Amino acid sequence: MLKVADIAPAQGVRTVGPESVDTLAEITADAFRDDPFNSWLFGGFDPMQRTFANLARHIYAPNGFCQVLDEDGEDRAAAMWLMPGDNPDASLAGTLQTYWGLFASGGLGALKRGKAAGDAMAKHHPAQKHAYLFTVGVASAGRGRGLGRRLVEPVLEACDRTGTMAYLENSNPANRRFYASLGFERVGLFHPRPESPPLEPMQRLPR
Repeated sequence: MLKVADIAPAQGVRTVGPESVDTLAEITADAFRDDPFNSWLFGGFDPMQRTFANLARHIYAPNGFCQVLDEDGEDRAAAMWLMPGDNPDASLAGTLQTYWGLFASGGLGALKRGKAAGDAMAKHHPAQKHAYLFTVGVASAGRGRGLGRRLVEPVLEACDRTGTMAYLENSNPANRRFYASLGFERVGLFHPRPESPPLEPMQRLPR
């Protein structure tokens, strides 16, 4: 089963922790700015960036595996993962801070939508142990140069070597071809609320 030590270093890519929460959030929110599902959920850029920062701070940086890709001295892409066996939950204080931040910046509607999305995503996660790609995003200044692929491929290669499945929820139909090119296949479709854009669970079996 995949461990962080199985992932080969890649040029321009560094593994980051809680000290880089703001960088992770800035790149991810920029990348998801026009994403249909996240636009519905958050209703604006500020609650989106604030929530990504809290999720990075309370779950993905301390519990998971986060990386940032540097191009010519500028941070251009970021990914947040949970490895098999990583704790997917924030502490009670972290959960309350995340929900309060979403409410304060996006209002009660955003809080309700966020709770519905989190519950639906948890319900559809596979029971089989897997590497979970929560987000991979490229800042607007770095798009079109294959940076997202450079960031994700070393983890997927390690998944192949260790016989580990990878899983994600695609929130933008425009990205389906990209994920398919990495070996992910659609395994369903769900709407956290009747009026929401869909989320598309995708899994990648080891090769």
